[in-house]
Amino acid sequence: MQPSSHGAESSVSPEEIARFGALAEKWWDPSGPMRPLHAMNALRIDWACRHLPLQGQHSRRVRVLDIGCGAGLASEALAKAGHDVLGLDASPNGIQAGRAHLENNPLPDGSGPLAYRVGSAEELVTEQRKFDAVIALEIIEHVTDPEQFMAMLSDLVEPGGVVIVSTMNRTLKSLAVGKIGAEYLLRLLPVGTHTWRKFITPAELGRYARHANLSIQAIAGMVPSLSGWKESRNLDVNYIAAFRKL
Repeated sequence: MQPSSHGAESSVSPEEIARFGALAEKWWDPSGPMRPLHAMNALRIDWACRHLPLQGQHSRRVRVLDIGCGAGLASEALAKAGHDVLGLDASPNGIQAGRAHLENNPLPDGSGPLAYRVGSAEELVTEQRKFDAVIALEIIEHVTDPEQFMAMLSDLVEPGGVVIVSTMNRTLKSLAVGKIGAEYLLRLLPVGTHTWRKFITPAELGRYARHANLSIQAIAGMVPSLSGWKESRNLDVNYIAAFRKL
């Protein structure tokens, strides 16, 4: 991978890329190892779409970069919502699975265009690519340097554009529920999916954003319920935040 303007070759470690790449073939199975993402995806996408710019700078479509897209669970949903989406992931297996799913399940009429690319955020920064919105869902807790990662997200969005990040808070509750419970007790996720000490508190995320010339616009918790995941004021475990580029 090409070096970035931030002095790193890749924001995600090869071990993390390999771990999620190994799950690519089962990514679209709602009962498989990615079932928590399937369960929360409707909430994530609805919340994100409510906080995107009303239209892109160059057209009525919002140009969205979905970083760490895996096999495209969020990318497809964003395209179905009418946006112009590029799904980016460092795992060739993930991108291959995303392309295969798109080929076998064409987007309905009225969807925006969707393309996939194998690569890193650093490569797009080097190419001076800019988007109306950059979305990073459940990825920042897996990167090598979250502050540098937020700076790259800022570099990739147009002035006045939006950066949306979802992640997990570093609390005792998230250790019990998001790590021990999800991986070891309920087996909702493969063991080793998360490292609790790499979870990001809202205060830390806010500080990284300010350093990256991003202003917070909204933040909400995401909690499971009997009827599916719902928006909440409770930020103890999962949360999502929107920032505007100054």
